[in-house]
Amino acid sequence: MILFVKLILAHLLGDFLLQPRSWVNAKMEKKIHSPELYYHILIHGALIMLLLWDIKYWLLAIVMMVAHAAIDLLKIYAQNQSNTTKWFLADQALHLLSILVIGTIWSDPEISFFKWLNTPQIWIYITALFFLTYVTGIAIQILMTNWANAINDDNSESLKDAGRYIGILERLFIFIFIITGNLNASVFSWLPSPFSVLEI
Repeated sequence: MILFVKLILAHLLGDFLLQPRSWVNAKMEKKIHSPELYYHILIHGALIMLLLWDIKYWLLAIVMMVAHAAIDLLKIYAQNQSNTTKWFLADQALHLLSILVIGTIWSDPEISFFKWLNTPQIWIYITALFFLTYVTGIAIQILMTNWANAINDDNSESLKDAGRYIGILERLFIFIFIITGNLNASVFSWLPSPFSVLEI
């Protein structure tokens, strides 16, 4: 647990206390060519080593630096003035997720992630999520083209986009409720809990 706390503290110090606003602006302007990006990554590595205070964690520090750089680059190239808030939240969520995943692997090397990924249920869920979101969304959009054109005679795309994303969210919620056993409807009462089968 202390490993995760120190990694999170290093992230918070590096991203909020030791990153001047001028560096943030320079990264957005020069992107991958910005020296400030690399200063920022090096500071994160130095903070990890300082807080953990053990040379054996040098590889962990490098892995965390690479992960941090990849996430920052994703944000730098994807963010614009219209989606700043969304990418701030996504950036922080991805950083915390990387700390969780890398920290878990590091703290318990006996965990067999490849074995876990080879369980059929995992791939069934991944396939189902992809099908329920993008595949069905595109299929419904194609099937409803005639109606969508009629509704959007005023060249407004808002209604079509809203319907697509609302549909995706509805199917995602239903899927999540089913696999977690949180539906009260008796029609789903016969479904087994997937987590008892996954054994993870």
